Amino acid sequence: MKKKQFFTTVVGLLMAVLPTHAQETKGYPYQNPDLPIEERVSDLLSRLTLDEKVQLMKHQSPAIPRLGIPAYNWWNEALHGVARTPERVTVFPQAIGLAATFDTQGMLTMADMISSEGRALFNEALQGGKGVAQYRGLTYWTPNINIFRDPRWGRGQETYGEDPHLTGQMGMAMVRGLEGNDPHYLKAVACAKHFAVHSGPEGNRHSFDARPSIFDLWDTYLPAFRDLVTKAHVHGVMCAYNRLNGQPCCGNDPLLVDILRNQWQFDGYVTSDCWAVNDFAHNHKTHPDDIVAASDAMLAGTDLECGNLYQLLAEGVRKGLHSEREVNVSARRLLTILFRLGMFDPQDRVPYASIGRDVINSDAHKQHALRMARESIVLLKNDRQFLPLNEKKIKRIAIIGPNADNEATPLGNYNGTPLETVTPLKGLKRRLGNRVTIDYYPGTGIVDKLKEGPSLSQVAKAAGHADVIIFVGGLTADYEGEAGDAGAGGYAGFASGDRTTLDLPPVQIEMLKALKKTGKPLVIVNMSGSTMTYNWESRNANALIQAWYGGQAIGDALADVLFGTYSPSGRMPLTAYCSDDDLPPFESYSMENRTYRYFKGEVRYPFGYGLSYTTFGYSALQCNEAVNTGEDLEVSVKVKNTGKREGDEVAQLYLSHPQDGNIRRPICALKGFRRVHLQPGEEQTITFRLTPEDLALTEKNGNLTETAGQVKIFVGGGQPKYATGCTTDLTINGEPYQVQPLGNK
Repeated sequence: MKKKQFFTTVVGLLMAVLPTHAQETKGYPYQNPDLPIEERVSDLLSRLTLDEKVQLMKHQSPAIPRLGIPAYNWWNEALHGVARTPERVTVFPQAIGLAATFDTQGMLTMADMISSEGRALFNEALQGGKGVAQYRGLTYWTPNINIFRDPRWGRGQETYGEDPHLTGQMGMAMVRGLEGNDPHYLKAVACAKHFAVHSGPEGNRHSFDARPSIFDLWDTYLPAFRDLVTKAHVHGVMCAYNRLNGQPCCGNDPLLVDILRNQWQFDGYVTSDCWAVNDFAHNHKTHPDDIVAASDAMLAGTDLECGNLYQLLAEGVRKGLHSEREVNVSARRLLTILFRLGMFDPQDRVPYASIGRDVINSDAHKQHALRMARESIVLLKNDRQFLPLNEKKIKRIAIIGPNADNEATPLGNYNGTPLETVTPLKGLKRRLGNRVTIDYYPGTGIVDKLKEGPSLSQVAKAAGHADVIIFVGGLTADYEGEAGDAGAGGYAGFASGDRTTLDLPPVQIEMLKALKKTGKPLVIVNMSGSTMTYNWESRNANALIQAWYGGQAIGDALADVLFGTYSPSGRMPLTAYCSDDDLPPFESYSMENRTYRYFKGEVRYPFGYGLSYTTFGYSALQCNEAVNTGEDLEVSVKVKNTGKREGDEVAQLYLSHPQDGNIRRPICALKGFRRVHLQPGEEQTITFRLTPEDLALTEKNGNLTETAGQVKIFVGGGQPKYATGCTTDLTINGEPYQVQPLGNK
């Protein structure tokens, strides 16, 4: 071919795949948007060389100019807003705070807003013609649906808490909101991570071998993944760093082949966690070298590598470790994702291609960030109804603490940067203006005393002039989080991003004790990605609030709660234990005596708990007295606002099966929840539909089976032991019904 002719061909093909020029050239079948995607992918795949295919299987895949394929970086994050982009975006509460909302509709709306902002950035990048760089793509490695089994885990803040049902419901809402509902095109691509059994410790995650029982695997660690794959039809899955039963998760045939592909029929793509394949030979020591590691990961179903080894797959073909046909399997899955994002089609064919940057930080998005921040706040203690504060009676407020005006704290980790972060101090000032004097002192750092400024006693003395003291403390993502990103300074109480104690750092307790001695009313606001023991706090505060990392609007939301514009309605997605001694060894993945489903001791604040400024009553719980195995059951209950303020109630449905000494069974288990807004005196009927899956129990071999017997149904404002509500007995009749007869394969 002559040079001039070659140049013309390359330019023509490059322009053909760009949205603004896609209709100009349709030289190959893969460029024809009228053909089925499967046919287009097959055509493009047939034109790629082996070396080109394996380059496309790396997270930073280069452009292939001769075929008009633009560069694309698969790595992007959207945990609670488009993350890590230099653009200013809307930042919602951290995932654990979102879990505290128990609001799936709010999650769905939020995820849709996030994908709109991401689409706007992606559309600009694609139209620029230079390819899509890191943190501009639409393949979001979100959500993190690992079970927060131990509150010491630093990355637990990225999850939806300790309960499989809550995690599954919130995760499915996130997936559906991100991916959209177009039958042909994906708005974005969600990714369920980290598959599987990945919940700390952070310090040895690259070499750790998790060994749960088959029962715990299928009863606790896999159900949320099953929900997202089989019900929400998520298009991405990320395999974890650790091993599971001796085999690295990114090369784990039982996980990726048997369970994910064969049993759950997953047809999306699997990506490794970043540099996880490197761990095979160098940390897990399960493989002799990187070439074998890369081959094994691909053969097990890891289609995309976030890392630097998958170029070795071409050498693996030449060495006979695998065939090019096996490479094609993964390359096909990845190309299918790109086609479904509309990367190879004209803009007028893609319903999301017209989304522009006007959606970013729009008023609707800001208002929703405020809504979710309000709903995430959990009121743990309100002694003698101390809150809400009466603005007309307060002349002076002292706001103290390391998180009172720290703009980084509310953003958590895996975050974007908002136009404005409203800290608690800023929220109070915006609300109260000049009507109330506000004295602010940091008082302490997170873990140590400040080197400059007034001493603790001096701060306490100054605060003593106020009518009420608000202490805003807790942690930050510098201390709890992912290994390498957190664990700042190696302070006592922290290890590689994890926590070694659930107590508030001693310097903050020291500050609180000094404030308590003033005799002034004390409100404690804790901002963290997990729970505390709240040992001193629960005994000494007039009011205690858990505010998580509440996103860009947390200051406004907190002011609304403190002064009663909004009645708190958040619920604990975690158990708050009384002592570090209540926790089993961190590295044990047994669920024995873990989380509300299996913990037998007394707790500080239970899962599902949260106070309000009003009260709610439950009545008329109705359902059939008996149901046959394999049938759905409808449960209804009346919920009434029996107080004097409007507010949201989170109605929770729990099941309790008779205990059997031969197999572990949950003490109770959440199987439904509904957030409802009620005016004073208003009553509403809430209906739940329980499926055979909801009524079933996990057997020792992992099978999920519904069997005949008695089941207690409780619906109330929390767990049966801690909340008022209604209880009824249900009789299940019939032969055993295997809902998920797959765990023992």
